[in-house]
Amino acid sequence: MSNRRTFIASLIAASFAVGGMSSAFAADQVIKVGTLKLMHGITPYFYDKFTPPGYKIEVIPFETPTDGKNAVVTKSVDFGTYGLAAATLGAAAGEPVVVIAAQCNRGMAVVARTDSGIDSIKGLKGKRVGILPGSTQEVVILDRLKQEGMTVKDITPVRVSFSEMASALERGDVDAYVGAEPGPSISVGKGIGKIVEYPYTTPTGTVNMVMTAHADTIKAKPELIKVFLKIHQQATDYVMANRAAFVDMSVQKLGLPAKTAELAAPNVELTWKLDDDWSKRAQYYGSQMLDKKQIRRLPDYSTFIDASFVKQVK
Repeated sequence: MSNRRTFIASLIAASFAVGGMSSAFAADQVIKVGTLKLMHGITPYFYDKFTPPGYKIEVIPFETPTDGKNAVVTKSVDFGTYGLAAATLGAAAGEPVVVIAAQCNRGMAVVARTDSGIDSIKGLKGKRVGILPGSTQEVVILDRLKQEGMTVKDITPVRVSFSEMASALERGDVDAYVGAEPGPSISVGKGIGKIVEYPYTTPTGTVNMVMTAHADTIKAKPELIKVFLKIHQQATDYVMANRAAFVDMSVQKLGLPAKTAELAAPNVELTWKLDDDWSKRAQYYGSQMLDKKQIRRLPDYSTFIDASFVKQVK
């Protein structure tokens, strides 16, 4: 009888243990993060290293900034990183997109075929230039053209996605493109392309990609945002301090040759901070979109950029 009671007790204890483990597993909150298939969107792949107990990261890659922005708007992801242009377009149209942190500065380049004779922005006149509409690069190159006394009418813009720009240049579909890493480094590494310039001389400076959330998340889940931004900050700082890890992850997730990733890395500044200078440049950027009639009105910057959570990150 004693053995029978002991056996039953052990079964009950085991069932509670299994139930407890199931509850613990079920308690893990999945944080869905959207990112672009670019080197300056690589940070989310390091989040697992810094995710606290009770949370799990799921990274969802997107081909275009608009796809990433739409995923945030539809709540298909909890957080999404893509270019400032797509975020500004969404906010200006009244979509519930909120910038909660920066993701990347730099990462852009104007690239031309080595045999094109293009050595400057003015050299783009009359040439076929690959540009992704709705991207941060589009607004930046239009501003650069303006600085050189030119407009988009002086070039022949060709719609090309970032991941296809290097191939389009190699095939001869375009004479040049305004791209995002690793595209420029792929072109240079193959000897097909050359850097015309890194277009950081406009008042927009090096501002590029942002981390965003839905406005409902801001209101309903402030604690989740704090947890997420701590992960984002730690992962960002880690990658920027470990170039070898940055290169290895780019090879692994983007299928890049190591030499290409090494070449591109210095042109990518992963970041998370939002300060007054960043916000000033972002607002200038919005004014350029308005001037070029890409948006009908400016976003409400008092709600579109929310730096309050970043300020709480130590």
